[in-house]
Amino acid sequence: MRLILVAAIAAASLATPSLATEGPGEPAFRSLYKELVETNTTHSSGDCTLAATRMAARLKAAGFADADLNIFVPEGLPLDGGLIATFAGSDAKSGTVMLLAHLDVVEAKREDWTRDPFTLIEEDGWFYARGAADDKSQAAIWTDAMVRLKAAGAKPKRTIKLLLSCGEESGARINNVRWLIEKHPDWIKADFALNEGGGGALKPDGTPLALSFQAGEKVSQNFKVEALNPGGHSSVPRPDNAIYALSTAMSRIGAYEFPIRMSEVTRASFTALGKMTPGPMGDAMLKLVANPDDKAADAIVSKDPRFHSLLRTTCVATQIEGGHAINALPQRAFANINCRMFPTDTPADVGARLQAAIGDAPVSIVSVPPVNPVNAPPALAGEVYDKAAALAKRHFPDVPIVPSMSTGATDARFLIAAGVPTYGVPGLFSDGSTNAHGLNERISVKWLLTGRDYLFDLVKAYAGVK
Repeated sequence: MRLILVAAIAAASLATPSLATEGPGEPAFRSLYKELVETNTTHSSGDCTLAATRMAARLKAAGFADADLNIFVPEGLPLDGGLIATFAGSDAKSGTVMLLAHLDVVEAKREDWTRDPFTLIEEDGWFYARGAADDKSQAAIWTDAMVRLKAAGAKPKRTIKLLLSCGEESGARINNVRWLIEKHPDWIKADFALNEGGGGALKPDGTPLALSFQAGEKVSQNFKVEALNPGGHSSVPRPDNAIYALSTAMSRIGAYEFPIRMSEVTRASFTALGKMTPGPMGDAMLKLVANPDDKAADAIVSKDPRFHSLLRTTCVATQIEGGHAINALPQRAFANINCRMFPTDTPADVGARLQAAIGDAPVSIVSVPPVNPVNAPPALAGEVYDKAAALAKRHFPDVPIVPSMSTGATDARFLIAAGVPTYGVPGLFSDGSTNAHGLNERISVKWLLTGRDYLFDLVKAYAGVK
């Protein structure tokens, strides 16, 4: 949603006061953040268990007992461990809040980067490194919050549970959250969880445009489209060619537009963005909220690919392969279709729509395991949203908070399916240039520290710490 908000930056004009960039214990936070970022946790050569162990050591030094620190390691995967740290509350009836972040990061090749991706470098007001933003900024802030609370002798009413997981990024050998749900569901019991996915957007002058509170996310599902053929010698072509059949199917899928969907969250999101965005785009957003079948308004809003993706399920070809020799008719051709499903759609629904779009093209289409859970977004109304919004008014006066849905997927999809409402918290502002998953990933030093202050107070608010 940070990128979605950035799309409205040019037209926005909000006056905001200057904001503090430092908070108590900043040197200790910087040290913790540096250690975590510089612990390689890629799937090819990294070690999530080492990162979890190092964060546990930080917590133990702050006063956590060994019994409160659970470094778990899935069977047969010694490098794919994680950490659950528990700060028991004084009132069992108040329940548990979970602080969720993932330790693993996507791959980064030194030869491609300007700087060493596994050395945290501060330069011109930015931290550069793989994971500096996604998701070790969140993991460091949550761990630091637990350290600060314990070291200060805090007495929370509500139990705080920190979960640092491994396997959230693609290419994982195992997903810790899914494994925990299957093997140790009692370890992750919580009334709600706070996660990545929210944040905030900055205007070109570096001041805040809006905060984002994320509730609900699209879920990915892959489909395999395949054409088979007896093949033969290329000197004797035949009309039923596997590559041509696949090409026909792909063209039809590419031309298919899924219908607009609206949820409580996206309706609130487009209402807020529509009011913030002048001209035809803002007017079209508000018209779509009033009437999702307004084709003219859809045509305007959907010119922006980010808004287009927020409005509907999307499916796109991401891989293709076919043929077995340069002088033979192809016996097989297939493509992978990656779909990002709106939370009210299901894999079966999406597969049926793709089949209908393909029509009589001689291909098969099947879903590719795993079939991911699709969940309705957690409720916006209630304590979780209200406390985040109330605190935001004190930390960021005059900055609006916009409910949002993520077009990507996180571990929230598993937790929500397991009965733990999971939200992407506001607080970490961005101008859209973090380039997470890409080259030279970075995060603003100022806004990381500012977000740390807000999120620490937010944890205290949920935990009932004065």
